[in-house]
Amino acid sequence: MKTRTTLNAIVCLLLCFGFIGCTEPYQMQTSTFEDALVIEATITNELKRQQIKISRTYQFEENGPTAESGAEVYITDNTGNRYDFTEQNGIYVSVSEFQALPNVNYQLLVTTQNGQTYASDIQKLTTANQISSIDTDIAESNNQRGVQISVNSSDPTNTSKFYRYEYEETYKVVVPKWSNYKAYLLNERAVSYMERGYESKTCFTTKKSDTFLLTNTTDLMEDSVIKFPIRFIGDREYMLSERYSILARQFVISQQAYEYYEIIKALSDSGELLSPNQPGFVSGNIKSRSNPKEKVIGFFDVCSVSEKRIFFNYGDVFPNEPIPQFFMECPEESLDCGDFRTNPLGDGFKLISYIQSGQKVFYDFIFNPLSETHSTYVMVPAACGDCTTFSSNVVPPFWQ
Repeated sequence: MKTRTTLNAIVCLLLCFGFIGCTEPYQMQTSTFEDALVIEATITNELKRQQIKISRTYQFEENGPTAESGAEVYITDNTGNRYDFTEQNGIYVSVSEFQALPNVNYQLLVTTQNGQTYASDIQKLTTANQISSIDTDIAESNNQRGVQISVNSSDPTNTSKFYRYEYEETYKVVVPKWSNYKAYLLNERAVSYMERGYESKTCFTTKKSDTFLLTNTTDLMEDSVIKFPIRFIGDREYMLSERYSILARQFVISQQAYEYYEIIKALSDSGELLSPNQPGFVSGNIKSRSNPKEKVIGFFDVCSVSEKRIFFNYGDVFPNEPIPQFFMECPEESLDCGDFRTNPLGDGFKLISYIQSGQKVFYDFIFNPLSETHSTYVMVPAACGDCTTFSSNVVPPFWQ
């Protein structure tokens, strides 16, 4: 499991399995299961509506976590403020915008629908530390050449020791075999084509980081300079072909938070789901007030954050080199649209099947002057001719 498993999924693995000594493959199922509350709460020094996720552990054979609905959620501070949260689409969002301030004590409090109460340890905002720049360097990773994207920052006060990073990458997509027309069914035995009426050639794909990116500067001296690699992309990856952007976010976290995330990262990166070295319950800084013996998973984090975005084209990093090809092969398939009656298993029915399923899309039409009923439709895999089948045609508001 090289990519990040959500906190719930990791907890599920820790709490659900009864380990059996065997070497033969078997169907993994839950033999024991412990229901537990899972709280993921990070508030920052950004003025915004802060968010908190509350759910429950789930069994291995289940699809995923269930949001904990109907809870009363709020944060208090030692200056007399109370920040209430309201439930929206499975996430608790602060009723009003607020930001964590220096030298203020914050505490998270939760009361579930069944009356159980929970409270976090007191937390303070960490020292602010700004990202100064983002570098793109040609590098090698696992014997592959590519671009290494790194975040740079410095700590003149030598008080920011522990860091967590996230990124959100967006890249432009241009499909190689696009037509402004699309095929459609006139009836169950007749096909025609018309203008699409929407953007389908150029799209934008956005993905978020899916692993814990952690570092610390405990071994560095004063005025620590940090250059932390957050993303490596191979030089033949299509996402670099047109234009690429990355938004990096740097969180200055506490030592307690760092140690907590480090354990979670070790579990998710190991891939040893049935390892005999499982550490068992991962304790955070949130406890049950109703039942001190109850296990609660999660962490309430109050941290400063800095973010920076860069854009670059392939030639900016790899000048005078051919750009990577589209991420898949795009063969053309020519189908005679006039044999519906003569051959029920022929091109006509295959064409209808493609249109109905969306498996392939229209690319070209070849008119046969000798027979209107036997003209040809040229079809291509959907991703090759319509970018909205896998991406978004909405231009991001930040795009340059």
